[in-house]
Amino acid sequence: MTTVVSDIGLLVTNDPAVGELRDAHLVIDGGNVVEAGSGIAPAADDRVDAGGRCVIPGFVDSHTHLVFAGDRAAEFAARMAGSPYAAGGINVTIAATRAATDAELRALAAARLAEARRAGITTTEIKSGYGATVGDEARLVRLAAELTPEVTFLGAHVVPEGEDADAYVELVCGEMLAAAAPHCRWIDAFCESGAFDEDQCRTVLEAGLGVGLGLRLHANQLGYGPGVQLAVELGCASADHCAYLTDDDVDALAGDTVATFLPATDFSTRQPYPDARRVIDAGATVALATNCNPGSSYTTSMSFVLALAVRDLRMTATEALTAATLGGAQALQRDDIGWLGPGSRADFVVLDAPSYDHLVYRPGVPLIAATYVAGTRA
Repeated sequence: MTTVVSDIGLLVTNDPAVGELRDAHLVIDGGNVVEAGSGIAPAADDRVDAGGRCVIPGFVDSHTHLVFAGDRAAEFAARMAGSPYAAGGINVTIAATRAATDAELRALAAARLAEARRAGITTTEIKSGYGATVGDEARLVRLAAELTPEVTFLGAHVVPEGEDADAYVELVCGEMLAAAAPHCRWIDAFCESGAFDEDQCRTVLEAGLGVGLGLRLHANQLGYGPGVQLAVELGCASADHCAYLTDDDVDALAGDTVATFLPATDFSTRQPYPDARRVIDAGATVALATNCNPGSSYTTSMSFVLALAVRDLRMTATEALTAATLGGAQALQRDDIGWLGPGSRADFVVLDAPSYDHLVYRPGVPLIAATYVAGTRA
């Protein structure tokens, strides 16, 4: 059955050969776009009237931690009162998550994913990392796989309290990886002071590569360090956070590894915002993601992320939208999402606005009128 989305005031395709179209339409068949054009819309079995509003590709959220229990609101309040953010706070969420049942975790994660859909997010990556035992990490990736194909094993999130770091890394690379890998596409590690050092992260990522997982890395969030260089050296699909970058780091990111910025995290932790302008001008591919998690970025609003990116990362509205759609797709090494044209999946968002500039122009206002995943309204 074919569906035509007609009377689109402004259509953002993210296809460089097409660009933005006015007085536009989309034709969808079998969950995929078969035509993106201007002028009179063709006949179809079904019709969706966009009412002259703006239509954009669905947001691609390439960095989240949606499967967890508990919250850390008290920690956030203390941080706003002057306490610094520390990676070790993750252990609080680990305890709450271990105590939750499968049913509880499933319901919590599904509710967060539904909230993300309402916010225009049509593809979501989900990491583990709040289990830190073989059984709990396997459980988290199994539950995540019920919600998305973009599942990341993050056993190397933090060293559990009272454990030796090297011994824990050995567990992560052995029995834990073996239990988690069947449910995952990716492996990640937190390369940071208070978490895992360069050698430990290299060991973890190389172990994941050895069983066929793609590579991602938390890098340079809390200070200057080796994370970005390690991510580029190992061919990671994405280096995430990238808040503290040397000139050499910026030059390295001009290659194939996507620089993924998580400005809602910098907002929540009161860390300095990265200078995305510097990275973009160096020729790097950039993405924006929510980093939805209970400790440092408890949001599913990509619109909020865009507003921060434009105001505080010095990106243009067009750059921010591209980073949150096509950039996220590139960070996940996907060519079927993040754009709208023949061959793409029909993931799109109808904005209650004439242009995507309003996502930044009217921050905090709910402008997502409808979200469609594979041509079906979510």
